[in-house]
Amino acid sequence: MDILKEISECLQQGDDQKVFAFTKQAIEEKVPPKEILECGLIGGMNIIGEKYRAFEIFLPDVLMAAKAMYAGMDLLKPLFIKEGIPTVGKVVIGTVQGDLHDLGKNLVGIMLKGAGFEVIDLGNNVPPERFVETAKKEGAYVIGMSALLTTTMPVMKRVVDLVKEEGLSGRIKIIIGGAPVTEEFAQKIGADAYAYDSVDAVESVKKLLKKP
Repeated sequence: MDILKEISECLQQGDDQKVFAFTKQAIEEKVPPKEILECGLIGGMNIIGEKYRAFEIFLPDVLMAAKAMYAGMDLLKPLFIKEGIPTVGKVVIGTVQGDLHDLGKNLVGIMLKGAGFEVIDLGNNVPPERFVETAKKEGAYVIGMSALLTTTMPVMKRVVDLVKEEGLSGRIKIIIGGAPVTEEFAQKIGADAYAYDSVDAVESVKKLLKKP
């Protein structure tokens, strides 16, 4: 069987040891790192994302697959740095100030990493200024915010306003999500996108990066 297919299938099974072993073998066989990432690791995570959305698998399965993906990524990262291969893009994510829920946000982070993005996860209870400062410092193109409480949703607008005030609207895009958040609310506060689940978040971020 094709080694990249082996990596993808072992990742879907959540077998981190086999993913590590096959990734190591692929590197030794001089398979280009970008190919291992895109066809093996990202290919496997894409299928995991589709199955999760279709309720064919559940959160523990996603977490197992993510662990397997990280096992392969750990081997590839030094090669990317050495060869100067850029990531798809940098995304800053976090749960807004006043909100301590982070399960959904963590899942979005896993899916974004699985799609090849570099994710800077600020955790939960993140003040508006920290989102913007981190995005500027890290050269991130997207800020992703999550809220599970209606009382914390206004913090999202403050981040949008800060980005505008600093003249960064064209460079830094904002995507929001979370149980009480809606497409209508995103439009109302001036966010660039709304995601209703982790798979949709990845697709939306990809679209945002293509927009000028």
